[in-house]
Amino acid sequence: MAKYSYSAVAPESTKTKTGVVDANSKEQAIKMIKANGMVPINVNAQTALNKEISFNLGQAVKPKDLAVFCRQFLSVISAGVSVLVALDLLAEQNENKFLKKAIQDVHSSVEKGESLADSMSKMPKIFPSLLINMIEAGEMSGNLEIALDRMAIHFEKEAKLKRTIKKATTYPMIVSIISVVVVAILVTFVVPTFVGMFAQMGTELPGTTKALLAMSDFMKTKWWLLLIIIGLITTLLIYYTKTETGKMLVGKIKLKAPIFGKLNVKVVASRFSRTMSTLLASGVSLLDALEIVSRIVGNHVVEAGLLETREQVSKGVSLNKPLRDMEVFPPMVTHMIKIGEESGAIESMLNKVADFYDDEVETAVEQMTTMLEPAIIGVLALVVGFVIISIIQPMFGMYDAINNY
Repeated sequence: MAKYSYSAVAPESTKTKTGVVDANSKEQAIKMIKANGMVPINVNAQTALNKEISFNLGQAVKPKDLAVFCRQFLSVISAGVSVLVALDLLAEQNENKFLKKAIQDVHSSVEKGESLADSMSKMPKIFPSLLINMIEAGEMSGNLEIALDRMAIHFEKEAKLKRTIKKATTYPMIVSIISVVVVAILVTFVVPTFVGMFAQMGTELPGTTKALLAMSDFMKTKWWLLLIIIGLITTLLIYYTKTETGKMLVGKIKLKAPIFGKLNVKVVASRFSRTMSTLLASGVSLLDALEIVSRIVGNHVVEAGLLETREQVSKGVSLNKPLRDMEVFPPMVTHMIKIGEESGAIESMLNKVADFYDDEVETAVEQMTTMLEPAIIGVLALVVGFVIISIIQPMFGMYDAINNY
């Protein structure tokens, strides 16, 4: 069975719609399109050259895109517009081509009689499970507007959190890249100019100078070997981090690493609290909420811990105990959850915890940036200092030899 891209129009509309169908032949694809009440205009089998690429560098649909989608969806249906018309309007004005295509597919599915949540669930790479479950809860309870409002707030918070994390990592990355480039230029182009002079000195070169000259020679003559080594190491690391052991190790490093560890813990606490609060407030059961949250916290250690927590809760254990036993979340999280369980207001308690850790993440980012700036500059100074000393030392030896002569 192959995939066929098509463009078609409905008899009662002049708007062209696009989509993809699975069929054994082009003729069968045309019949399927006509069976859906559409008049096919163009139908072609997808190949490696013409199929739509459904990925890009990074995430195709970001939290800010989903926040805008939920907010616009809420505004339109609050005005009394039907879901089908709302989806049509959202597809027309959406600027993200991946989300636009997904909305069009959801519209076609809903038009056939499927629920909004079921239609979205067919595209898990575009619509996260959190959104799908919230939409399903909203449809079942008749409170779709409330569900969209909560999801808009959730994705807005998530987008803000990602911006904060990006802000924290951008500066160190830029400085590190510049440092590597500067050192590479020094070793490859500056140091070789002194090689001839050192060779004519006839004196024993210091160990640091020998090491620097060896590095320079390697960079000039065997740079391709360096690229191969870097490529192999990168490939092996990527493969290892996709294994269960690798995922667990990366998760532990994220939580325990100096400077970055505390920030990651606060990010996990904020994401966990916010998502749990949103799901529980919308009527999703505690067990289902834990399963959903485990997939979106972004840390395999925490994911495994939350799934174990789900098992414990299903046996009648209170939520705060297995969370405390994980030894990941700060004490405030488990204490507030315990109070919420005892008072019956766990959703509001989790929401307060999320607000608190949102502020904590911003503070931690500022502190981390303040600490990293002098640390990076210090490392760069040591590397450049090593290069300068390695060049100056033999020059002093040369002056001594001239004076003795």
